[in-house]
Amino acid sequence: MAHSLNIPTITVNHCEPAHHPQRRSSLPSLTTDCPRPIPNSYWATPQLLACEYPWSPFESSQKLDKLLAAGVRTFIDLTESGELSPYSPHLPDLAHAHDIPVSEIEYHQFPIQDRSLPESTEFMFSILDVLRDNERRGRVAAVHCRGGIGRTGMVIGCWLVESALAKSGEEALRIIAALWQTVEKCKRYPHSPETGPQCQFVKNFEPPRLVLAG
Repeated sequence: MAHSLNIPTITVNHCEPAHHPQRRSSLPSLTTDCPRPIPNSYWATPQLLACEYPWSPFESSQKLDKLLAAGVRTFIDLTESGELSPYSPHLPDLAHAHDIPVSEIEYHQFPIQDRSLPESTEFMFSILDVLRDNERRGRVAAVHCRGGIGRTGMVIGCWLVESALAKSGEEALRIIAALWQTVEKCKRYPHSPETGPQCQFVKNFEPPRLVLAG
């Protein structure tokens, strides 16, 4: 079965723009110079935050609260089911606590094994489709894995190429390297993406080209 017909995406209260228009007035005006909502995060673009896993059942103050307060409305989770305690069941209550309509919150899960690559380039395209749709609707998204290093850096790199913010995968990696140096954990984990194959995936990444009918 083609992977594009079986995308492992979970959406909580997914809102179609025709029926639930985004309330842009509820979102702050963001720039990449905007203060990061949590120490281990960075703004890859004004509408895209890269960060570590934002939930722990053992913490009284949740990173999710800070992400919501920063305007994040779409969550893209790259962890595998069972890897960490899931937070999607808590999103409706947290949205209510922040006086955010639950219909504005979207959650997508695209599981990639830790320190590994997506199962195919098409799988990466599926993630980028969500980012493109969010950008078109003026939404702010957060992409994360466990530590926000390997899988997250790989997706951010591909998005920079896909959106033409980087001319090549190599340039995307240089941009991420500079952004990563501003993250609190960069001294413990000096490189993002985390592994050689993940970096190579970004270097080799090419966005899909439109095929024009003859």
